[in-house]
Amino acid sequence: MYWYRSNSGIVWLLFSGLLLTLCCAACKPDIKETGAALKYFDLKGYFNGEIGRLTKLNKPVVKTVTHNGTSESKKVHINNWGTELDLFVGSDINRPAWKDSYTVTCSDNFFIYKAKFPELKMRQMVIKKDKGMVKWILIFNRTKNILYQTTEKLSYFPDSLYLIEKDQKVRLMAKNKYKVQGLIDGDF
Repeated sequence: MYWYRSNSGIVWLLFSGLLLTLCCAACKPDIKETGAALKYFDLKGYFNGEIGRLTKLNKPVVKTVTHNGTSESKKVHINNWGTELDLFVGSDINRPAWKDSYTVTCSDNFFIYKAKFPELKMRQMVIKKDKGMVKWILIFNRTKNILYQTTEKLSYFPDSLYLIEKDQKVRLMAKNKYKVQGLIDGDF
């Protein structure tokens, strides 16, 4: 087999490795709920509630998408809030294997969750509550391996704004910077 010796072979080999890595990650089984009390803030439950509420309200959103400094804005109705807020839901840390993986600091109305180990994707989450109601949530995620590195900053303010900021560096490719901002019930 001589194909791996050419430049196109190297690119094919890297692409195949990336594809295999992504396929394996997609095949992980879902973690079943145990029915036990949750140790950390129920982020998944909170956002599932927000998804239902926002779907029912059906308010227009001024959505701005920016890629490497180039922006485009449109006033839209979000048809699938589950897809729109998927990164927030995916940042949930209430998995049995992670029950002792985060430190929790509470002061006044702030709740801060910090990862104890560098391999955990969700690095830090800050939640501001007032009278038991969530005022805002800020999440910092990071994924790093030999093929790529991604950092995410997720901000959510109920009834007003969601913001997704993402920096991505894929090996042998240029760095990409993404930003998705949704102004709920906003005007241009």
